[in-house]
Amino acid sequence: MKALLLNLDPLRFVALRALRPLSAKFCYEGPFTTIRLADIPEPELPSPEWVIIKTRLCGVCGSDMNLILMKDSPTAMPFTSFPCVPGHEFCGEIVETGGEVTSVKKGDLVTAMPALSCETRGIKPVCRSCAAGIPGNCENFAEGAFAPGMFIGICRDVNGGFAEYLAAHRSQVYRVPEGVSPESAVMTEPLAVGLQAVLDNLPGNGDRVLVIGGGVIGAMVVKSIRALGIGCDITVIEPSGFAAEYAQRSGADRAIKTAIIDAASRIAGGMAYKPLLGEPVVMGGFDRIFDTVGHRDTLNRSLRALATNGTLSVLGIGAEVKLDLTPLWLKLQTIRGCYGYRYNNVAGGRKQAFEMALGLIEKGAVRVDDMLTHRFGIEEYREMIAVNLNKTKNRAIKTAIEFR
Repeated sequence: MKALLLNLDPLRFVALRALRPLSAKFCYEGPFTTIRLADIPEPELPSPEWVIIKTRLCGVCGSDMNLILMKDSPTAMPFTSFPCVPGHEFCGEIVETGGEVTSVKKGDLVTAMPALSCETRGIKPVCRSCAAGIPGNCENFAEGAFAPGMFIGICRDVNGGFAEYLAAHRSQVYRVPEGVSPESAVMTEPLAVGLQAVLDNLPGNGDRVLVIGGGVIGAMVVKSIRALGIGCDITVIEPSGFAAEYAQRSGADRAIKTAIIDAASRIAGGMAYKPLLGEPVVMGGFDRIFDTVGHRDTLNRSLRALATNGTLSVLGIGAEVKLDLTPLWLKLQTIRGCYGYRYNNVAGGRKQAFEMALGLIEKGAVRVDDMLTHRFGIEEYREMIAVNLNKTKNRAIKTAIEFR
């Protein structure tokens, strides 16, 4: 079957460290490319608990781009194995089921949680994280039945959706409800990421919220807040006029290009104080901040703009950063890491955020299909990467590979 195969062997790594600063194209064109179109065997059922899915759509995530462009931190490399077929935001039709699968059947349109946790790896007893309902943060990503990999798409033994077919465990698969289009279903995974971040840093109606970055995840944070019926004031900082406009359509009160600290004073009513050296620190400011960029500048300025007892949720995957932690103790702040999604205690019981996200789409509480702006055949992957490298110019929000 056709697939996009990604490899980061030592030779490529060394060569691209030198070449990438000259042009990102070296990462996806030429002799040292990290990704290429390949013919690979179709997947087989690893056990009777698995299904085979014929891919319909697979979204391109920022983490996919980071892998292709070699921007991921080496710290995560023990939990990734190469060569791998990326793609963890997907939907498709069931074409085969194992004998122990009862929740879905052949022909069902499904989407899936991609985490390769204890249950998918056949590990018993499960780790503390999985037992606590946090399979996306499993302790055994490098153990069990498969090669290392935190999720489908970065494990050499379980290919992702940048291929015609893929395998998924029964615990990962969710049937797409009637009336939900494939274009909406493929957006379930990024919506679940934004929803979980909001559930973990839940604003009150009177709070002043700042979202840094109006891309896919920033928009999902805004959509999730509004879908939960929270009437807080939301400011999005986004330099792209196209993305800023979409953030406002998603429910933000405003989308601006203003600097973070200035916004904390002008919009959130804080008072900025200028030290002898360095940037101002704001007393007052935003009650909750969601940083979808994760750069050292956005993180440091977020702490300076965050109010006393405020919480900063870090969704962006950046490089190593140096933080001035003075605001952390000065204003009794909390920094919260965000990754994946988990089971949550909500009205009506305990629900996985992924399931909740799919439910919000089904009920029409959130619209996400309009975010899918570009589709590409698998042979057009270089063009797809180029579009993702300049989303503003191409007026792109979410791009996807489509198998017609």
